[in-house]
Amino acid sequence: MDVTNQTKVTEFILLGFSGVLHLRVTLFVIFLTVYLLSLMGNTLIIFIVLMDITLQTPMYIFLGNLSFLEIWYTTTTVPKLLATCLSQVVTISVSGCITQYYFFFSMGATECILLAVMAYDRYLAICSPLRYSLLMSLQLCLRLSARSWIGGFIAPLLPTILISHLNFCGPQKINHFFCDSDPIFKLSCSDTFLVEALGYTCSSVVILSSFLLTMSSYGHIVVTIIRLSSREARKKTFSTCASHLTVVSIYYGTIIFAYVRPPAKYNFTIGKVISVFYCVVTPLVNPLIYTLRNKDVKKALRKTLAQKKSLLA
Repeated sequence: MDVTNQTKVTEFILLGFSGVLHLRVTLFVIFLTVYLLSLMGNTLIIFIVLMDITLQTPMYIFLGNLSFLEIWYTTTTVPKLLATCLSQVVTISVSGCITQYYFFFSMGATECILLAVMAYDRYLAICSPLRYSLLMSLQLCLRLSARSWIGGFIAPLLPTILISHLNFCGPQKINHFFCDSDPIFKLSCSDTFLVEALGYTCSSVVILSSFLLTMSSYGHIVVTIIRLSSREARKKTFSTCASHLTVVSIYYGTIIFAYVRPPAKYNFTIGKVISVFYCVVTPLVNPLIYTLRNKDVKKALRKTLAQKKSLLA
């Protein structure tokens, strides 16, 4: 498209969820409550893992990484979501929008990789318990954690660079509560075929490969559980895996629906609703499912609280 005679857009307007004021205020209260609970829950997990030496094992180091990730994952998008609930006009600069896009997809890619790594860790612990400490050493745990972050931040780098070279000439309204890929492409007056194809390919590869690795690990775990001779052992192990699979199903189910599909089939209204699940709900569910239902973590929490009380006494 010829952009020589068109005014260059320097900022976008985030529309968020439309509706009457009292409905938007209700949404604000709900989202703010979930956001604060998510921040507190994930921060508490990081604190417990750092304070209790018995929890400084690969499983809990991965969980600490996940909690740290969730804090920044939600913080990337939720503040703007809250602002759109209270204000009619919420703006974001083009550079700020592209920055938000990069960090959002970096965090998302990191979470996909990290969930696959965590599933592999549980696979080793359940399917090879006698060799677990040898196979999953602390050094390997730290390397896998670091590679999850590095891989996640590399994945959306090229699409982000291409987006930064797009021209935006209006309209400037983004029909979303954050700078998601499809709403950005709809506003560009440049040819977006290459960046859309590249973005779609990158997201599909990261999401589907990590999903298949995760499901493969849990598939082997289920087979191992079935073979356990003790009914109590089967029940305990399956209960833990079922909780993990609940989180994995919610997260992967929503992001596969949102990003592993042809760009032309994007529906903005459905996209915003689906985004709430992986932007707001999952970061709260993760600490509840993965850790706060865990006996070791609850024991460590009681121990930490008891120590604090004794110091204050």
